[in-house]
Amino acid sequence: MAGRSLRAARHHLSPLLSLGARRPCSTAAQQRSTGDECGPEDPRDEPRHPLSERTLELKASKLEEQVRDLTERYRKALADSENVRRRTQKFVEDAKLFGIQSFCKDLVEVADILEKTTESAAREAEPSDPKPTLKKICEGLSLIEAKLQSVFAKHGLQKMSPVGGKYDPYDHEIVCHVPAEGMQPGTVALVTQDGYKLHGRTIRHAHVGVAVESQE
Repeated sequence: MAGRSLRAARHHLSPLLSLGARRPCSTAAQQRSTGDECGPEDPRDEPRHPLSERTLELKASKLEEQVRDLTERYRKALADSENVRRRTQKFVEDAKLFGIQSFCKDLVEVADILEKTTESAAREAEPSDPKPTLKKICEGLSLIEAKLQSVFAKHGLQKMSPVGGKYDPYDHEIVCHVPAEGMQPGTVALVTQDGYKLHGRTIRHAHVGVAVESQE
């Protein structure tokens, strides 16, 4: 009787035991296909700790400050480079314009001698002279003087004409004073030596007499 009861119990439990034996295999297969949440985790899937918003703001502020500093340095370097370029260009231009300044100073002295010689020859020449040799020489000297002044002007060298103008210490040198007869005091009344400018720069001051009020 007991043996029959045991066989009946085994008969009823057999489906349950077989179901329990098959379930682990099904569960293992499901874990392989879909992934088991209870299984070992992939270290790459671990969540990283992001930087705080305050830290990011500080880093962004520091980078902006560095950009501003570098930009300001660049602008200063660019401005310095431009100033050097301009000064160099000005130096080269001045060297081209005023490289003959010393030569011009010597040449205007030759012009002075030629002018005085022409004036002296013109005074000595007499219209009634039957041999107008001196007159022809005087005319030739006048032509040479005019040509010389033309060459001067071509190269930027010009004679000053200060008579009647206001005295300028940068252009004139006072050698005497004359009574202001019909002239405003402080104006140039006469010139004893011509002054010259090279491209607007005074290379020799004009020696002048300045009008002053007469004291009775």
